[in-house]
Amino acid sequence: MQPQIKGGDLDMIIVPVKDGESIEKALKKFKRKFEKTGAIRELRARKTFVKPSVKRRTQIQKAIYVQQMQLQDEQ
Repeated sequence: MQPQIKGGDLDMIIVPVKDGESIEKALKKFKRKFEKTGAIRELRARKTFVKPSVKRRTQIQKAIYVQQMQLQDEQ
């Protein structure tokens, strides 16, 4: 049975270290895996409450911006 955190599962990051591999290389692998999990991004997002209407508005604004950038690239 895996321990759970409120709101999600707790997954451990396992970095296999080969014989003769440097600590720096292993740390780099760990940092890359940790960044892919998005834990820091989620913590920053949970710091403050954002109303659903504000979230939706920012998503729409971002979509409009991306669409305009794509149209500019095509021209």
